[in-house]
Amino acid sequence: MPRPTVAQFAYGSCTVVFSTLALLLLSGTSSGAGVAVVAVSALALGLLVAVTVPLPAPRRSAAVVRPAAPQPVRATVPAPSRGPVRESVREPVRERAAS
Repeated sequence: MPRPTVAQFAYGSCTVVFSTLALLLLSGTSSGAGVAVVAVSALALGLLVAVTVPLPAPRRSAAVVRPAAPQPVRATVPAPSRGPVRESVREPVRERAAS
């Protein structure tokens, strides 16, 4: 059986208190039996409200989306020319890690 959440306690308690006050003021009862009926009715209404509060969705630990690792940047620069014009040789450029 799942444990009640804070929201269920709060909604149920507020319902019991406010419905008891409203029923006592509206009914105008002063007898012990009338007050007992109002109290039992308010408790039943508070329990009903607490049970019908929607429960939070279950946590999904297996479906955690992790960001992809950053890919290294590849760049090419032409080789320095040493004489006649020739095709540039492509070399990978290594960057220093950011600190």
